[in-house]
Amino acid sequence: MAQALESDPEVDMILGMGTSEPSVPLERAEFVRADQTYSILARIVRATQVDTIVHTFLVVDSTRVSGRALHEINVIGTMNLLAAAGQVGSSVRQVVVKSASLVYGSAATDPNWFREETSRTSPARTRVERSLLEVESFVRDFAEDNPATVVSVLRFGNVLGTDIITPISSNLSRTLCPSIAGYDPLVQFVEEDDVVRCLEHITRHRVPGLYNVAGAGRIPWSEVASMCGTRLLPLPPIGTRFAAAPLVRMGLIEFPPEVEGLLRYGRGIDTSRLAKTGFTCRYTTAGAVDSFIRATRLRRSLGKAPPSYTYEQDVEQFFRRSSAVIRTLDGSAN
Repeated sequence: MAQALESDPEVDMILGMGTSEPSVPLERAEFVRADQTYSILARIVRATQVDTIVHTFLVVDSTRVSGRALHEINVIGTMNLLAAAGQVGSSVRQVVVKSASLVYGSAATDPNWFREETSRTSPARTRVERSLLEVESFVRDFAEDNPATVVSVLRFGNVLGTDIITPISSNLSRTLCPSIAGYDPLVQFVEEDDVVRCLEHITRHRVPGLYNVAGAGRIPWSEVASMCGTRLLPLPPIGTRFAAAPLVRMGLIEFPPEVEGLLRYGRGIDTSRLAKTGFTCRYTTAGAVDSFIRATRLRRSLGKAPPSYTYEQDVEQFFRRSSAVIRTLDGSAN
């Protein structure tokens, strides 16, 4: 997202915050290392007078962090972010939140397509779902209390792409891929480049509101596995997590609770509201799967190569700011 915004000359300043340094080259964007609860953000807002905050830090994969860290990052972090945006005299006039379609859950009673105003049909069963529901309730309250601020929430479908790693992409990259016996759910994906494009669109055009984001169409899980050349490993429909546990410990599959629900009932989200804003995903669901497996096969054929860019923060800062660096007429370092 920072790389995308750098190409816009109307964006004066870009400041990234995170717990680790950027892994991609950034030309104009600056970076501040922060803790996972955004505790320093209020000071940053006052010092920089930023007018837009794009919140992309929500955890939607429970395998990445502990339950406590998940709550701190998603719930406490968002509370601190909104407090910074809404403090007295705040310069912030736009807040964009990257959420997920996990807020709808997955249940046998679900509609074919969830619209933004459709309520989930079952109680939240996972820590991720509960945290996202709590986050979105905070954002709704913030929007009501700050009518002068443009507030946008984007509920993205499951993401596939050439670089992002998720439990679903990890499973589809393996020889064996989990399924649940007796179930072949319809699933929907959004390609990672479309995630960035949508964030750009909403941010640059200052579009308020709540939007579902995903590629067009749904396809059966068995077809996804077939496209990816992986063999389905059926798990029993009763005692599913118990049966999956030894396979997870051996590293054969990844099977967090949020994936179990999806592989049982699937999920579909309606994106017609987003289309009315002028945005359409370039990749359909099938196209996202195809792009993912092409990149996966390319990596397999080339083997594990070292990353093309290693971000050396100190060196970058030296070239950007040191008076010892001789610069060309356009201001760049030789």
